[in-house]
Amino acid sequence: MHLRLALLITLIVYLQWSVQACEPDQNQRGCKIYGTSCTCGYGCKTEYIYRTRRACLNALRERSSNVCVRMPCVRGNCIQTVQDPGFTCKCEGTGFYGQRCEKACPTEPIRGLVFPHECVVI
Repeated sequence: MHLRLALLITLIVYLQWSVQACEPDQNQRGCKIYGTSCTCGYGCKTEYIYRTRRACLNALRERSSNVCVRMPCVRGNCIQTVQDPGFTCKCEGTGFYGQRCEKACPTEPIRGLVFPHECVVI
């Protein structure tokens, strides 16, 4: 009996902590892709982005096919990932940066702009 009570209290504390981790208007019940499966629960909209398990499973099924075949990167190498949007572009050595390696590297540092690490030539 004491073990059940302790587990219940731990669960309540965890849920309160996880809900407080985001803004009050950003909480929602939904699902997210976790590894190779869909996990549903209550948390931040940015984490539980799928409103239903079906939507999550559809996204997971799409991701199981190689998204890089569609060539989403303008330049660089496409690497498939399990996190949205399902790929990342490696731009190093191309002279470009950005999510899809679509932005030309600046030729000189611009005031107020963080110099993209992909543009650093060693």
